[in-house]
Amino acid sequence: MFVITADQIDSRHDRDRAGEMIARLAADFGPAFLLPPDQTSGDEIQTLLTDAATALDVVFALHRSGHWSIGLGIGPVRVPLPHATRQASGAAFIAARAAVTRAKKADARFALDADGSGATAAGASAGRPHPGLPAGAPILAGAEVEALIATVLLLRQRRSPEGWAAVDLLRGGLSQVDIAARLGITPAAVSQRIKSSLWRVEEAAHPALVRLVEDLEQTSTETDTAG
Repeated sequence: MFVITADQIDSRHDRDRAGEMIARLAADFGPAFLLPPDQTSGDEIQTLLTDAATALDVVFALHRSGHWSIGLGIGPVRVPLPHATRQASGAAFIAARAAVTRAKKADARFALDADGSGATAAGASAGRPHPGLPAGAPILAGAEVEALIATVLLLRQRRSPEGWAAVDLLRGGLSQVDIAARLGITPAAVSQRIKSSLWRVEEAAHPALVRLVEDLEQTSTETDTAG
């Protein structure tokens, strides 16, 4: 399973943003959550999901807002589930806690942990895939997957408001001609905004990131079962 723990950045000097962020996540991803997103220790949000693609999209949504350090924990969760996310427990929650602690010092304000060990990218080389990869080992170590996700997050962070406006409409199903009419610019300008936003680079990378996150979850589940 996937647990996301997000801690509000500089909450002492900012208003409490947890409530509105939870409402936004519930509106955008509601049915995907095993339990409703929860506000835990004051300025912290916690979510629980089973789908890797949605977990990644929730990470992206939190990161885009610019107000959160985000930890993605991957692993088993104790069942039966309680009535509230903040009451749930298990290895994925421990991993998310370790990850969000590291995320506070990371360039992308994001970290991933698949076993609760808090392993950093410095130790990633030990998990680098090779022809003799042991059965049951992940395709890439958690720290390596973290680095790839962080790269895409930083790419998105550099996107201009104008670029986001074009990308959001494109994702909504509009053609570039329709986007141009909506924004009051030429189709050529829309094309340039989309190109500058590196949206196609992000879209091309997304399925691979989902696959890698799924692989980490599958490996952690198999390890837990074997144990």
